[in-house]
Amino acid sequence: MSLWSSRFVSLILRNFHCRRCGHQLLGQFRLYSSDGIVKRIAKSQPVQRLEKCMNVSAVTQTSLSTVARMQKGQNRSLSRYEHLEFDDVEEAAEKALACPAVRRFIVNPDLAKTVVNCLDPNLADSNAVIFECNPGPGTLTKALLNAGAQRVVALEGENNFLPELQSLENHLNGRLEVVHCDFFRLDPITTGVIRPPAMCTTKLFHDLGISEISWNDDVPVKAVGIFGQTHERNMLWKLVYALYERISIYRYGRIELVMFMSEKEYLKLIAQPGYIKNYRALSVLWQIACKIELLHKEPLSSFVISSGSGQLGVRKSKLPNDNLCLVRLTPHKNLFSGALTPDNAMTFLVMIKQCFAKRSAKLVNRLNDWCPGCGPEIIKQLNLPPHIIVGHMFPEDFKRLFEAMEHSKEFGHSWLYNEVLVYTHRTEFLI
Repeated sequence: MSLWSSRFVSLILRNFHCRRCGHQLLGQFRLYSSDGIVKRIAKSQPVQRLEKCMNVSAVTQTSLSTVARMQKGQNRSLSRYEHLEFDDVEEAAEKALACPAVRRFIVNPDLAKTVVNCLDPNLADSNAVIFECNPGPGTLTKALLNAGAQRVVALEGENNFLPELQSLENHLNGRLEVVHCDFFRLDPITTGVIRPPAMCTTKLFHDLGISEISWNDDVPVKAVGIFGQTHERNMLWKLVYALYERISIYRYGRIELVMFMSEKEYLKLIAQPGYIKNYRALSVLWQIACKIELLHKEPLSSFVISSGSGQLGVRKSKLPNDNLCLVRLTPHKNLFSGALTPDNAMTFLVMIKQCFAKRSAKLVNRLNDWCPGCGPEIIKQLNLPPHIIVGHMFPEDFKRLFEAMEHSKEFGHSWLYNEVLVYTHRTEFLI
């Protein structure tokens, strides 16, 4: 084979007739090079009609994939339209089980594709950066890229998964960036030197070139992953504190979370007033702050769980259906439209936590604890029942209560505000 024929694969279209209109269409000559560059020699208006009638673009992608298969094994950049092959499920599971930490992994390509469709069915048209949290063997990573994601940032905390991810990164012309970082260990509470996989949000976003934007702008980043089975609730508390104060990742805008979590924690997030068992402070805070959507339920058996010893981990669940829930948490644009601001958000957070310290107590008693004699007047002002129970109040009622307290002179010197100073001091390092 000549040098010319070994380097190029050509596709020639000649004298086609359109089945719709019957017009004869001029030929087109396209040249596909082994480095993915397409050289077009001629393309007339009739040929454009041909592409619409016969979907020549699909042929183009197939031809490029053919070139990729011919050149398999060579170090070259991959076209955006080339399909990335998934590892065998057993092979991916073996890699996941080698993880030295207890983690949940997606190794099934069908599950990965389901997650991608839930994340955004039109991913190729989205400008949001995708943070993939702890991708592991990269099954979901490839599904995101195959769906047309323009920019995926793989935040991987374990060293043993990095070489394969970085090898993939080197062939994708900037569409994939691999960072040795654990998303769930961002902004650790420490005064010492922070080393990977822990990292400060300011460094991560600076290195990625992501700037702060207005809270009312579109979602700049979508973080997708799986909460660890041992720290779900702690992560939800850490994230909700950061959200209300607009620190950590929320300093850069309305970051959207798409996370697998246990059904137990999901049911607490969406719990309604009156269901005292599950209706907690965390429920109120997330329901006020975000639109909460259940995107998908998947049996826990679909995931590979590493134990840190190379064996399958223990599947812990107290629910009979044993599911993980894929949940989208999108911050509301109007969260800070009233009296609530990032500056006084800590006071609001403490107020909610203090109210739910006794969920079955009367609200008037809690208010009188903060400011003796002020409870009945505030409740009357809000048009709430005089003896309403804390656990029977709707999330929006708590926000109205806070706004009324903010405008009340009596509550200005309450001990509640003094207690906020303790929480503020603990989170100053994140600002």
